[in-house]
Amino acid sequence: MCLGIPGRVTELTDPAEHLAKVEVSGVRRIISVRLLAGQGLEVGDWVLVHVGFAMAKIDEREAQLTLDAAKKMGREYLDELDAFTSTRIV
Repeated sequence: MCLGIPGRVTELTDPAEHLAKVEVSGVRRIISVRLLAGQGLEVGDWVLVHVGFAMAKIDEREAQLTLDAAKKMGREYLDELDAFTSTRIV
């Protein structure tokens, strides 16, 4: 099963290449935010992340509800977190 997990944008590392640093459950990674181009993404915004890509911009309440629900899924949540941890954009 593939999930999207909420992450908070901590830095816009390369706006020209649509790259941002996002924190998910204490882990920070640079991901692609290209799919959200034109949505006014800023530091502090929440996004739904799947294997190195921000899929949607979400509000903080939705992020918390999604994170709470994902954690209840157990192994699937841990698998998605592992995928996030091991994904790197080169």
